[in-house]
Amino acid sequence: MADLLKGQLCLILGVANKWSLAYAIAEAFSREGAGLVLTYLGEQQRSSVESLCQNLNVVKLLACDVTKDDEITQMGVDLGALGRPLNTVVHSLAFANREDLSRPFVETQRDGFLLAQNVSAYSLVAVTRAVVPLMTEGGSILTMTYLGSTRVVQNYNVMGVAKAALEASVRYLANDLGPSKIRVNAISAGAVKTASARAIKDFPMLLSAMTDRSPFQRNTEPAEVADAAVFLASSLGRGVTGNVLFVDSGMHIIGI
Repeated sequence: MADLLKGQLCLILGVANKWSLAYAIAEAFSREGAGLVLTYLGEQQRSSVESLCQNLNVVKLLACDVTKDDEITQMGVDLGALGRPLNTVVHSLAFANREDLSRPFVETQRDGFLLAQNVSAYSLVAVTRAVVPLMTEGGSILTMTYLGSTRVVQNYNVMGVAKAALEASVRYLANDLGPSKIRVNAISAGAVKTASARAIKDFPMLLSAMTDRSPFQRNTEPAEVADAAVFLASSLGRGVTGNVLFVDSGMHIIGI
């Protein structure tokens, strides 16, 4: 442990199970000395998050459904009650209807489109607005994206469009918050076998493409993504904002 985040208070949204990238980031942040505030969705998930993270440096668990403004506001109030500045926020949330990930994009219905945008993109804006007053010493806000935001990836569909909106939001938030010394960045991770990724039809084909075509000829490891998050959250990343950092075995440079 290098204690790169020693003394930091870090909010992580999206820890759902041991396969999630948010969990890998929570492990890495705890290793580097950060105190963690984790969110959960509903009481059933609270117990699983509590059990999953019992060996991590968890300061507080907070309920937060990012589709509900009152819960986001209350999360901010509860964070403020801890009586210390918030240094880092990790937004690792995305959702789309399963059927919208398996049929042609042109068939996406209005409610499915808006749902994907709401959970996957707008939630970053809403959460940021709620926590910025607590980031009195500046800090870092991170979110998770994917190559499907700028290229057509089979069966990624409405989620690719939501990730494009998310990346644009990163740039605008970075511009807004720069004067407050708050950095906003995204990590574009390669295909990783998370529970949410399994909702993508023919997901094993994406994994196979990475091993066949990426420069490293292997899949992305969650720990690699987590260490990139440590870099962006620490003073080592102090000059980086409005950026998309690719951690994908180099897959994003490969053409047809």
